[in-house]
Amino acid sequence: MKSLEEKTIKTEPIFSGRIIRVQVDEVQLPNGKTSTREIVKHPGAVAILPITDDGKIVMVEQYRKPMDKVLVEVPAGKLEKGEEPAYTAERELEEETGYECQSLEWLISFYTSPGFADEIVHLYVAKGLTKKENAASLDEDEFVNVLEVTLEEAIELVKEQRIYDAKTAYAIQYLQLQEALKK
Repeated sequence: MKSLEEKTIKTEPIFSGRIIRVQVDEVQLPNGKTSTREIVKHPGAVAILPITDDGKIVMVEQYRKPMDKVLVEVPAGKLEKGEEPAYTAERELEEETGYECQSLEWLISFYTSPGFADEIVHLYVAKGLTKKENAASLDEDEFVNVLEVTLEEAIELVKEQRIYDAKTAYAIQYLQLQEALKK
């Protein structure tokens, strides 16, 4: 089979909320038959791997309702309309942790669940961190504890399933690889 592309025949909007939209697309398959695809549309997000001068990772601990538990994650947030990902990363770093950074380096972008969603996450590494005196505050429905952990402590949090999301696991594995390359 040469082409794997599916042609959209019809799109039916199902839900439109503050963060996501849901639609059902009727598609023509490469073999000519038709099928449906349930799709979650998301504006995209950023995640930040903030590293202090002494090598600690700044993380946030927050309750996640879909999992009904508290998770430890790297700071992250949704792209606002028209916002560049680097700007969003700096804004979210300040809002969630109170830190600003001297350097922000794009690491990679990845899709979170390409089987049903178009959400893309842009991962950045932030260094040269300083606490900002009048830092922007969290959204009114957002509550976090800020943690600073070593790489070894982060690995333990993964083993304990307190770090349990892909963006944070990816960030931790990136640091592990960097450490391995130094040896």
